[in-house]
Amino acid sequence: MGIAAETLTVGVATPLSEELCALIESLEPRVQLIRDQSLLPPMRFTADYAGDPDFRRSPQQQSQFMQLLNSADALYGIPDLSTPLLKEVVQQNDGLRWVQTMAAGGGAQIREAGFTRHELDRVAFTTSAGVHGGPLAEFALFGLLAASKSLPRLLRQSQAHEWSERWPMAQLSDQTILLLGLGGIGSALAEKLSALGVHVIGMSRRGETVPGVAEIIEPHNLPAAIQRADGIVVSLPGTPHTEKLVDAEFLTMVKPGVTVVNVGRGSVIDEQALIAALEDGRVGFAALDVVETEPLVESSPLWEMDNVLLSPHTAALSYAQEEQIARLFARNASAFLDGRALRNVVDTVHFY
Repeated sequence: MGIAAETLTVGVATPLSEELCALIESLEPRVQLIRDQSLLPPMRFTADYAGDPDFRRSPQQQSQFMQLLNSADALYGIPDLSTPLLKEVVQQNDGLRWVQTMAAGGGAQIREAGFTRHELDRVAFTTSAGVHGGPLAEFALFGLLAASKSLPRLLRQSQAHEWSERWPMAQLSDQTILLLGLGGIGSALAEKLSALGVHVIGMSRRGETVPGVAEIIEPHNLPAAIQRADGIVVSLPGTPHTEKLVDAEFLTMVKPGVTVVNVGRGSVIDEQALIAALEDGRVGFAALDVVETEPLVESSPLWEMDNVLLSPHTAALSYAQEEQIARLFARNASAFLDGRALRNVVDTVHFY
């Protein structure tokens, strides 16, 4: 949804260093980034787009911030990661044509904002999909290896100063791994697994060939694939079609002791069904970067299970992420200015 134009005024709505602002403007000189660093919360760590939670703007500063956003053709980020504030800007700024979200799953934020069809047609929303694929694929591989190499038992014995009898460990290269999701994460993981000799099955509605995937199955063939899989990796977006895809019925079909990894969205797995399967051994190990409700509630049994590896939705973060998103934005800005199609446009029907 590019619009041929001579210049593009971009409101910086999320923390972005002056170094990266300069990088974007050097990569695409037709972009003018308008920003006021005093109006943006300081980052506490890399890719901390929410910024310091104690940061507050005065009423005058908030007015200045809104004026800045309302004068832009495009936004770099969702202001304050607030969907109501984003909706307010879209409603007030008739000239706004494009919003770049920092999240790979930015479609969920766009759905949450509750835009009208006219607003969705007027403004293009893009995500940072692809930037997070490598780090999340590595975490998924880590989860599969942790299960194969008996990480929970090793940790227990180390903490107990126990030097036990030896035991055989599983070989990941002997296993069949089912990938639910063949986007940026799934594709990156498939190549890594294939290089290790893993037999990779991937589910796809479109049936396209993906490097590293030995078998592509359609959703109606999923039950047979579930029964064959030694490990199942979820990297699907959260949509009405994927909600609780991995439910109690799904988990009755798994191989006893299967490994489950989730680097997609917590809504894809029925958490209570997963807990039950972890308790009775149908699932031998789970590595979860996401859960249904975040932060994970204090009362969740997942906290106490030694066959569960929990990551606080942090596996996507890397030290290179901020620059990678800046470069992605610059490439998309060039496409926008030249009237070419943008990458990673949110599907405003299914919101992914």
